[in-house]
Amino acid sequence: MTAIDHIAISHHRMPLDPPFRAAWDGQARHHFDATIVRVFDTDGRIGIGSGDLMLGFDGHEALFVGQDPLDLDRHNRVLTNIDFHYGRCWPLDIALWDLVGQIKQEAVWRLLGGTSPHVPVYASSGALHAPEELADLAESFLEVGFPAMKIRFRSRDGGGWREDVKGLEAVRARVGEKLTLMVDCNQGWQMPWDTEPPWTFDGALPVARELERLGVFWMEEPLDRADLDGHRRLRDATSVKIAGGEMTRELSSLQTMVDGGAFDIVQPDAALVGGITGLTEFGRRLRETNTVFTPHTWTNGLGVLANLHLMAGLGAASFVEFPYDPPSWGLDRRDYMLSHPIAQKDGVVTLSEKAGLGISLDEERLAATRLD
Repeated sequence: MTAIDHIAISHHRMPLDPPFRAAWDGQARHHFDATIVRVFDTDGRIGIGSGDLMLGFDGHEALFVGQDPLDLDRHNRVLTNIDFHYGRCWPLDIALWDLVGQIKQEAVWRLLGGTSPHVPVYASSGALHAPEELADLAESFLEVGFPAMKIRFRSRDGGGWREDVKGLEAVRARVGEKLTLMVDCNQGWQMPWDTEPPWTFDGALPVARELERLGVFWMEEPLDRADLDGHRRLRDATSVKIAGGEMTRELSSLQTMVDGGAFDIVQPDAALVGGITGLTEFGRRLRETNTVFTPHTWTNGLGVLANLHLMAGLGAASFVEFPYDPPSWGLDRRDYMLSHPIAQKDGVVTLSEKAGLGISLDEERLAATRLD
């Protein structure tokens, strides 16, 4: 029987020139860090994962070495315990699924029960744009076949959302109803230096009214991520669907929010909470509810790929997030660790039939960007 032989973790940093100015981050990003996790089995196969920094994993390798790589539930419980004591190490779960797919000679999306490799995606912008620039971006998304686009509002700036509404109006004027539009309010995401409080129900409601007027499909992260009562009240008060849950650290806490009526759409990311293992069970439970699951994917290309396999396996989402805001956030940046970027055609990503996740790393780029 094959066993886990060893685990290797490498850290990489790609300079960003010009810098990327994320809407949720008050500081320009001059580099993009990625951590690559490799799990080796005793037969020489290598499973690969990424999407978070693996903080706190050092010293816990012995909990996995010598174990059966197929015992995914056992490994997920250990990762849940590490998350409780230290940090998010869910890229290891992704790497284990890649390894299991290679052992069984089957694509991960098929192992999860999927019947089609075709995953609809929506274009997810990441920066703030002037109104006409945002309309140009929306038009470019429409031209390459995206069915929908997510627009960012500024995360902190008092009443600055009124300026963001002007961008939304410009998009509607340019493309009409040809694109489904979503808005990410970025209130559930705090950077270490954020000291201004997120919106309350009273602050979010007038924003929701403007989004209703402009036919927005969903309003994402409109409140503090733990504000169950506020989310529930906002859902009751507006016809815009309420989305969130991308940064909730534990699936049990997220389930409490779902059971309490906080969301129409819930967005945990396999690279950040629960891994593929945990979110498969979570997603299957949601089939018995009216809550839609479509994950956050703003980590890196490997994290995007893991979530695409997850959703192809579940067969659940109308579309999945495709982080893309060229030129400041193009495939060359998002997928720099991959030998071939993840491409979409006419709003669809078609996954490979290759065993595991079908990953091919750009080893030359990784060597050039390695930190350790």
